[in-house]
Amino acid sequence: MEEEKRIGESTKSLPRVLNLVDITSIVIGGIIGSGIFLVPTDIAAEVKSPMLMIAVWVVGGFLSFLGAIALAELGAAIPEAGGIYVYLKEAYGPLLSFLFGWTLFLVIDSGAIATLAVAFSSNYLPYFIKMTPMEEKLVAVAFIIFLAAVNYVGARSGANLQNLLTFIKTAGIVGICVVIFFLAKGNPANFVEPHAGKFSLSLLSSFGVALIATFWAYKGWEAASYSAGEVKRPEKNLPLGILIGLAGVIVIYILANLAYLYVLPTSAIASSKRVAADAMLAAVGPAGATIISIIILFSILGAANQNMLTSPRVYFAMAQDKLFFEGIARVHPRYLSPHVSIIALSVWSIILSLSGTFEQLFTYVIFGEWIFFGLTVAAVFILRKKRADLPRPYKTWGYPVTPAIFVLAAFLISLNSLIKTFWNSMAGLGIILLGVPAYFYWRKKQKRQSLEA
Repeated sequence: MEEEKRIGESTKSLPRVLNLVDITSIVIGGIIGSGIFLVPTDIAAEVKSPMLMIAVWVVGGFLSFLGAIALAELGAAIPEAGGIYVYLKEAYGPLLSFLFGWTLFLVIDSGAIATLAVAFSSNYLPYFIKMTPMEEKLVAVAFIIFLAAVNYVGARSGANLQNLLTFIKTAGIVGICVVIFFLAKGNPANFVEPHAGKFSLSLLSSFGVALIATFWAYKGWEAASYSAGEVKRPEKNLPLGILIGLAGVIVIYILANLAYLYVLPTSAIASSKRVAADAMLAAVGPAGATIISIIILFSILGAANQNMLTSPRVYFAMAQDKLFFEGIARVHPRYLSPHVSIIALSVWSIILSLSGTFEQLFTYVIFGEWIFFGLTVAAVFILRKKRADLPRPYKTWGYPVTPAIFVLAAFLISLNSLIKTFWNSMAGLGIILLGVPAYFYWRKKQKRQSLEA
């Protein structure tokens, strides 16, 4: 009886409880973490000119949008839990999709949660509460457990938290911009000086390096696809949510950079360690740093909750394919959540946060992550031929040019990582390839179970 209950539990599907607002919130809340508070410094240091600085954010947003519209087609055509994992499986077979899910669990999303938890407890919360190193670690662990508990009791619970945090951080950033524009003594000349100068290969190279920085700030639009199996009317709400969410982020990012430039020249932004705090200091004095710290805390919490809400669905889909631990395919009988998958991700994230190695691991897989992104968008070409039978309520705008541009951009980002951080990239490739023997282990187990049945 217990065995039958366990098997029945494992074969349940996840209920469709997420609407357009939820998907939009997942995208906005997941993308906006700490990037908009840190990345402008790197961009200003590279391009020097305010016009080029804004241009970098526009181009980076546009290229990210090209990836998003391709993902929207895939999500509308195959609205299943797991998102990118499922699209890679349909296009290239189970090995490549398994390696994506393996890397996501082992490093990418678990490392992101660990990074955000430690940043919350060690970098920003101490601004308000002084703690010992041990207390900071305990807060990081509590941070992860809190998010796990909220999402354990259902996708609706996790989405409600995401909606609240997204509203707070979005309102906070827009509020910062309004305060700066209305209260600070700005200098409109900062928007145009210094000039970009004449075109040169050196200028193009600097623009390219700055552009790569924006991709890290825009990253997160892909995660909504992982929850495709829980979206109401996915053929409509999934593509719309992804596109509206990313478009909203682009507007917020450009508005924030204009606010920074209003009170700080590019030279000051390039040398600033906390550009948003410096901009608010110019507007309202020392209280600005407190306001920024509060918004960043909510921003970090929202970015981490996006990972906890969406990525367990990938491991759930892998387990349903019998290519991961069997228990991870279970659905909670009361809350209808992939509770075992959530627990597994949380435990591993806690281990990484306490080990202190997560940041190094995370830098290793940047190379491989963008390869997966490029392959996912390239799947639009493959599946239009391989799976012509699929309904396509949404088709990629500008096909075939727009997905080809994104695939090229993803390739160049991976190539840049390989050239600039060769050994880190090779280490990341090694982490990904560690999944090959794991894949064949589960594949062999899968075949044995089929024969026994």
